Amino acid sequence: MTGLVLVERQEHLAIVTLNRPERMNALSRDLLLELGEAGRRLAQDPGVRAAVVTGSGERAFCAGADLKERREMSDEDIRRQLHLYESELGWLSAPHFPTIAALNGVALGGGLELALCCDFRVAVASAELGLPETSLGIIPAAGGTQRLVRLVGEARAKEMILLSQRLSAKQALAAGLVHRVVKNPAKLLSKTLEYIRPILEGAPIAQRAALRAIAAAGDLPLSAGLAMERQCYEQCLVSEDRKEALAAFAEKRRPNYLGK
Repeated sequence: MTGLVLVERQEHLAIVTLNRPERMNALSRDLLLELGEAGRRLAQDPGVRAAVVTGSGERAFCAGADLKERREMSDEDIRRQLHLYESELGWLSAPHFPTIAALNGVALGGGLELALCCDFRVAVASAELGLPETSLGIIPAAGGTQRLVRLVGEARAKEMILLSQRLSAKQALAAGLVHRVVKNPAKLLSKTLEYIRPILEGAPIAQRAALRAIAAAGDLPLSAGLAMERQCYEQCLVSEDRKEALAAFAEKRRPNYLGK
């Protein structure tokens, strides 16, 4: 770890910060590798119940690929880089724990694709979101053409990608691309943590099971999805957390979930 990605723990929360403010937190090869390593470490920590990903500085969450680095790459180098997007960002979509992108500035190209990997997105009011790749002679290739369609629908995805359209935070909220907009940039993190407080206080086994079941809805026929749902429920049924929930309800107190 060279400092391109910073990881801070606050009890059950991990705050992961892209730390290249001088390059608008652009996704260099080294940053991608470090982000993937950070995610793999967090995934192995049973104490992590949620991870927030944000960027250093006030200008950008992530401006996308590092075009200065990209100019020095061969075609084969770029192909390898595309595989890194999948391998090093995959933890953001895996059902280890919910992930939240806190967009402190622009999220363009690969930066928006990174945010799309997350389960939730919270943006400052001044943020801009877009996939401008077609204006550069390429297409989004870190999952943008797939995840954006699933999130906002084919028509809006075509509009954003083929017109290289940038959305304001307000427009992104209306489109369902972000979940919350925060007016004061200085309060982005605190408002994000306030928003996800139910996750941090909730039952981790149930949350992971829900993530798996929800993911199955997009991939499986209904009958198979319902079978998967029952399998995920079974994991909750035999957990100590479920017993704690029932006890807390009977005793009229807040449950204390231990993830067991």
